[in-house]
Amino acid sequence: MNKINLAIVGATGLVGQTFLKVLGESEIKARIKNLYLYASEKSDGKEVEFDGKTFLVETLTEKNIKNKLIDYAFFSVDENISRTFAPIFTKCGAVVIDNSSAFRMTEGVPLIVPEVNFQNTNRPIIANPNCSTIQCMLPLKLLQKNFGLKSIIFSTYQAVSGSGVKGIQDLREGAMGMPPKFYPYPIYNNCLPHIGSFKDNGYTSEELKMINETRKILDQPSLKISATCVRVPVENSHSISVSVKLKKNVSVEKVKQIFKRGENLILLDDINHNIYPINQITNGKNFVYVGRLRRDLFDKKTIHFWCVADNIRKGASTNGVQILEKLLKKQ
Repeated sequence: MNKINLAIVGATGLVGQTFLKVLGESEIKARIKNLYLYASEKSDGKEVEFDGKTFLVETLTEKNIKNKLIDYAFFSVDENISRTFAPIFTKCGAVVIDNSSAFRMTEGVPLIVPEVNFQNTNRPIIANPNCSTIQCMLPLKLLQKNFGLKSIIFSTYQAVSGSGVKGIQDLREGAMGMPPKFYPYPIYNNCLPHIGSFKDNGYTSEELKMINETRKILDQPSLKISATCVRVPVENSHSISVSVKLKKNVSVEKVKQIFKRGENLILLDDINHNIYPINQITNGKNFVYVGRLRRDLFDKKTIHFWCVADNIRKGASTNGVQILEKLLKKQ
């Protein structure tokens, strides 16, 4: 079994720390020969525990990259940092799995959800999709394969952890009556229909990410999609209402059968016993959960469902680790 030299860029951030947790639970742990942790200068020399050992965080500089042999690098940093440093890693021979939006829509860069489109990964930079996009792809790919897709409407209920530590801090401090430092309004006891920046067409950057990334991952560039993305006062796990118009008539029972066979997809759908996905069930899990399946009252080709997943795990770190697991199995 070949050993690998692995780097995590942004190792002290929320997603970077979760990368370490997920790696510690995975088979990859046994294959790591050297682990290199990078962050900003303020974290230089910080000690991080992994697999019973202590590792020192280094400042992300070109010098600190080029003096090492690195096979794979997880990136969990600002898109501008990814644009600057990912090419440096690849020129040194590393494969970069980037969690930012820097390369997602770049032609030739694969945008990967392993259960959906792993076959397109033979590139030096592999992009991790947006957290909300990732969780929806598992059920949507199954619907596309079995019934064909005509249109999708997303309505998201996104946890503050999607904003990182600052979002969590705003929620916790807001619960104590403190004013927001990060969001434009208090997130405590509020829902903010504002994730990312507003564009001239009235959509936010987050909504456009979901639209464009879904089309790319499903390889259906003209698919009709709309999205409304909302930040909610929940600490972790994103919930999404998905309405899908299919090319064929569909029954709820048939969709349930298909979803039950989905890889890393768990169906929780028993309305007689109030069983459906909620945030507290999904926290800390690597799966995508779906429920509340129902056919539209007026259109037999439209299905509605509720989709919940841990946005820091499956929506970011777990998805990246699963990409690497599949890459290593191909060796």
